[in-house]
Amino acid sequence: MNNQIIKGSVSAIAQQNNMGLAESFLSVDVIILCDVSGSMDAHDSRGGRTRYEIMCEELTSLQKGLPGKIGVVQFDSQVQFCPGGLPLLAGGGTNLEKALKFVKVADLEGMKFILISDGEPDDRAAALNVAKTFTCKIDVIYVGPESSPSGRAFLQDLAKATGGKAVTADRAKELGSTIQTLLLKG
Repeated sequence: MNNQIIKGSVSAIAQQNNMGLAESFLSVDVIILCDVSGSMDAHDSRGGRTRYEIMCEELTSLQKGLPGKIGVVQFDSQVQFCPGGLPLLAGGGTNLEKALKFVKVADLEGMKFILISDGEPDDRAAALNVAKTFTCKIDVIYVGPESSPSGRAFLQDLAKATGGKAVTADRAKELGSTIQTLLLKG
């Protein structure tokens, strides 16, 4: 478990305002689902760094700019809420179906969902079936290599199934600005 607390995260706001995590979570406007499977350790992002490293760097920046407004959930074979604001690279499989079921409870009017992934879930059909049950849109950010058109196509299908937007973050190079754009366009 990651014990680091990022400035602007749900945990940081809870501590700052002397409230519980659940109370702090009530101010969240967007849930970002972060793929932390083994493929996110690929060194194909800016400066030769991993997709995961860039994702964490951008999540840190976003939470500083939007304090208390972003809930972070990580998933690989398991799913976990990350109140401190940063996911841990777990390296397991990619159980997107389980992740979507986990956040479904927050599928309420006004909530935004953003999925950051390379689009290679364990079971594409199962993940799409769960996504289709959402009333809120799921926007997706593809952070995989250009050599994997199937991952990008899957994420486009998932976004389309929910009325969301699909964007490519140029292999995680523009992740922060892409998320800001998705949040502002609502």
